[in-house]
Amino acid sequence: MKEIKAFVKPLRIQEIIEALTDNGFKSMTLSQAEGTGAFKAKGARPSLDFHVTDSPVVKVELVCQNEEAQTAVEIILAHGKTEVPGDGIIYLSNIEDAFQIKTGESLKRYDL
Repeated sequence: MKEIKAFVKPLRIQEIIEALTDNGFKSMTLSQAEGTGAFKAKGARPSLDFHVTDSPVVKVELVCQNEEAQTAVEIILAHGKTEVPGDGIIYLSNIEDAFQIKTGESLKRYDL
């Protein structure tokens, strides 16, 4: 299993979600966040919550089969790209196992 964490611009998130869903990626977690990085967006402002300059981002997290990961990454790249620098970043990690909270059962045997 693979975990994908993508930090993308809020104006691109709807298109990313629709493209992922249309391609069979039904379960994902979305979080609003503030990012700091090498690129400082035009209009970046001091955060009200943190003492840093921020840019709004959305974090998309999903877990998929190993063989599906490249497709998900390509979808996010294609639909997250804009014409300006600072579009975001994607992290890809291995997932050793997953457990259902209700039963404590490992999902590894189901080959998520």
